[in-house]
Amino acid sequence: MKALRLIGSLAFVLGLFTAVFAGIPWYLSQDPILPLWLKIAVYGIMGGILVILLTVAAERQKGGALGGELPPEEPQPQMLVQNSAEVPGREVTETLGLVRGHTIFAIWLGRDISALMRLVLGGELIEYTQMMGRARKVATDRMIAQAEELGADAIINVRFVTTSVVGTAAELLAYGTAVKLSNSAT
Repeated sequence: MKALRLIGSLAFVLGLFTAVFAGIPWYLSQDPILPLWLKIAVYGIMGGILVILLTVAAERQKGGALGGELPPEEPQPQMLVQNSAEVPGREVTETLGLVRGHTIFAIWLGRDISALMRLVLGGELIEYTQMMGRARKVATDRMIAQAEELGADAIINVRFVTTSVVGTAAELLAYGTAVKLSNSAT
């Protein structure tokens, strides 16, 4: 199903760019009768939208995009990363400072069209869910790398902040406090 949706997305994007960047200038400077290549580009746009719409509807019918599936579990990082201010059984011996990881992600136009169709039909926007999952992992990895440079044992008070940058691009910031820990609570 994903491969079919990808083909539909590619047909839409190629048809759209051909029609806009070659067809419109040609149409304005030539005879108003549409040539075969421009008709094919327009059919590519319409066919691409139809294929995307049908695959999204079929996925929705099967229940594949409704959030019923759990994502595979991510491997745990070597460094302790948590959102509380204390580590049970351990004592903070030194605060090393603020660490952060930052990224901006976007999805390509074909996936954006697919998500738009899913928005019309309802259900989870898996294209954006996947994008934000990758962005969260990149930002967290960058935050952990910064803490490792400081020699931290853990990052506490971890928070995530997201904002929309432009269109479908999203910024994700992960931040927390890098600390050194005792071996056991006293």
